[in-house]
Amino acid sequence: MPGAAVEVAGGGAAAAAWRGVLWACSHAGAGEWALPPLVDAAGGLGIGWRVVTLPAQKPPITRYTAEHVDGRDALRVEAAASYGNLVYVLPGVPAPRRLNWAWRLQQPNAAADLRRKPGDDAAVKVCLSFDLPMSAVPFVERQLLRLARSRTGEDLPAATLCWVWAGAEERGALLDNVYSRRVRYIVLRNGSDAPGHWQRESRDVAADFLRAFGDESATVPPLTAVIVAGDADNTGARSVAHVANLSFAP
Repeated sequence: MPGAAVEVAGGGAAAAAWRGVLWACSHAGAGEWALPPLVDAAGGLGIGWRVVTLPAQKPPITRYTAEHVDGRDALRVEAAASYGNLVYVLPGVPAPRRLNWAWRLQQPNAAADLRRKPGDDAAVKVCLSFDLPMSAVPFVERQLLRLARSRTGEDLPAATLCWVWAGAEERGALLDNVYSRRVRYIVLRNGSDAPGHWQRESRDVAADFLRAFGDESATVPPLTAVIVAGDADNTGARSVAHVANLSFAP
């Protein structure tokens, strides 16, 4: 279920964004940006990360909590007929060369199918949103995006790329979100990957962006946000996954 996001964590969206930017500046070298950990040493969400939902959302909110799993401090993503994203805002920051992380599927959502609206859920996905110029967006989609921004009062991103742990979809598949082509998926893992095992990923951000959005842009725009998410609002099912060691690589 795509759409605008509103903050549900405390402190305010602007305050959370600035805390995250200050952390990124203080922990990175010249010309680089660092992501804070998804979870902190006290067992809470990492600094600058905030849970966001749809405006006037009716489904429950996906739960994002800290959990120690197999010797790792990890983010637990638990969806139960729910929706909600964990977001780290980095407006105008150049896209990194690579995005690295580890993830683990504990309980799959057997009803998920990203090719159909009733199945448009994922147990876990890692996404980057990009500040794609509106002039690059096809005319009809540009008008729809402008209308959505006007109605929600949110500056919805024009391009979001998600790497997904899917169900029956083929590994390596590139899929448009069934609700909006402003979101596109690359399937990295699927139901053939046994639950309970950590998998490491390292993605070439430029190559994947151009594969997904190369029909609209020959260059990689700056970022607007990093997102980790899991949802089950369309299927009404339940899933559990973990994400750890999410980082940019120059």
